[in-house]
Amino acid sequence: MNKQLAIALIAATGFINFAAQAQNTEPTPFFTGADLSYVNEMEDCGGRYFDRGQQKDPFDIFASYGADVVRVRLWHNATWTNYSNFDDVAKTIKRAKEKNMRVLLDFHYSDTWTDPQRQEIPDAWKNITTTPELAKALYDYTQDTLQKLNALGLTPNMIQVGNEINVEIMQPKDKTTGEHMNWERNAALLNSGIKAVRDFSKTNQKKIAIVLHIAQPEHGLWWFPEAAKHGITDFDVMGLSYYPQWSKYKIEASEGNLGIGDAIRELTQSQKKPVMVVETGYPWAINNVDKADNVMQKEAVLPQFPATPNGQLNYLLSLSKSIKAAGGIGLLYWEPAWISTKCKTQWGQGSHWENGTFFDAKHRNTTLPAFNFFREAKK
Repeated sequence: MNKQLAIALIAATGFINFAAQAQNTEPTPFFTGADLSYVNEMEDCGGRYFDRGQQKDPFDIFASYGADVVRVRLWHNATWTNYSNFDDVAKTIKRAKEKNMRVLLDFHYSDTWTDPQRQEIPDAWKNITTTPELAKALYDYTQDTLQKLNALGLTPNMIQVGNEINVEIMQPKDKTTGEHMNWERNAALLNSGIKAVRDFSKTNQKKIAIVLHIAQPEHGLWWFPEAAKHGITDFDVMGLSYYPQWSKYKIEASEGNLGIGDAIRELTQSQKKPVMVVETGYPWAINNVDKADNVMQKEAVLPQFPATPNGQLNYLLSLSKSIKAAGGIGLLYWEPAWISTKCKTQWGQGSHWENGTFFDAKHRNTTLPAFNFFREAKK
């Protein structure tokens, strides 16, 4: 990739020595990390994590294996749970920073999960009728959140303005549609969130990189150019989710098949910004260990990567290799610590992802080979 793009990101996040990068005395880094939004809840639900036979703090485990970045989600006011609110997020950020890991804060701008099929406006804002008023509410909320975190010494290194924003953000409840996107409204809202981060950075002299996040490479290829046409340009990183079972892009290109590297190269060259894969996942097993149905079933398994502990690790190493070769700057794994506990979700009791974690649910949640990905992917 263009080395100046990498230098710009490094400067914004403070990940490594910027002066050394600028003088080309250090190689462009490749960042590895994980979304650990569930850890506080899992521990409160009685979940415990083990490494080499010893129970350990999960943040210590991730740091010890070389994770650079901890991603954490924030909902506006999720009355159906006591987690992913400000206090929970602050606790996660504090734990990450105590282990010298950087933080990517993911604003969902909703009271619940957001994704390409669901972008619901927070209940507190549902009666705001004009785009300028809604943009101001979003701006004020983003600013207030960052100021409160800063007062606690917990300023994030990177900010996601929205989560998997393939479709227009903050739509009426149960009305999310990808058709006929109102780009004027969408741009006003996204640019308001971006401006809130930029203004905070300027006022507090804190460097924060801004990420816009789209699910799946094929959607990033149309979304980012379209966003640029409508004036959404003042951000630093193009974030992608990549789940191969839902993408036409393969890990590696082959005759008749495009690879994820093709999409990353095209985006980097056309938009002049670096790409980071901020979500992926892969099963190390198929059999369920609790009553909660797993998201990843047989359809998620690729022929070259069996649903085994080593298959999961090899998937991550192969994906990292393709991302790096195309100039991508990092790979984050989604919820590798969402272990099975007595707690309930909106859909059942237990974890819907225990076969996608980095912990063996069949053997006291001890670490799996996938932990080696964090360091191996950098080589």
